Amino acid sequence: MADDIDIQQHIKGLIDEEHGLRGKLSAGEISVEEENQRLRRIEVELDQCWDLLRQRRAKREFGEDPAAAEVRDAGTVENYRG
Repeated sequence: MADDIDIQQHIKGLIDEEHGLRGKLSAGEISVEEENQRLRRIEVELDQCWDLLRQRRAKREFGEDPAAAEVRDAGTVENYRG
């Protein structure tokens, strides 16, 4: 199971990938469709990572094992209305 640092590093990698995609689009290396498709996947994965971090922090705060937190499916994370 990943720890908070691993999750944060994964988030950084996704953000770097997002910036790289924008650069490739500007350079004409990928199409708008390719960029949009990949950006959408990155957005969902970022939301899942942030959700996992929030779950881990909440578990830790209430004396539970943060390792018990699990990645929730995209539908759950994307439709969350906090």
